[in-house]
Amino acid sequence: MDKISKFLKEVVAELNKVTWPSKDEIVSSTIVTIIVSTIVAIFIGIVDQALTAIIKVIFDSGLGS
Repeated sequence: MDKISKFLKEVVAELNKVTWPSKDEIVSSTIVTIIVSTIVAIFIGIVDQALTAIIKVIFDSGLGS
C-alpha cells in the first residue's frame, strides 16, 4: 500500500511540473490539425480516383491479360 501511495504522490509531483498549453495554443493546434487532415484527405481522394481510373483503363483495354 505504501508503494501505491508513493507512486501516486510522484505522479502528482510530475503533473505539477508539466507546462500545460493555453486555450489559444489548443485552439490554434486544433485548427491546424483539421486543415492538414482535410488537405491530406483530399489528396488521398484524388490519388485514389486517379489510380482507379488507371486500373480501369488497364483491365478494360485487355492490357492485363
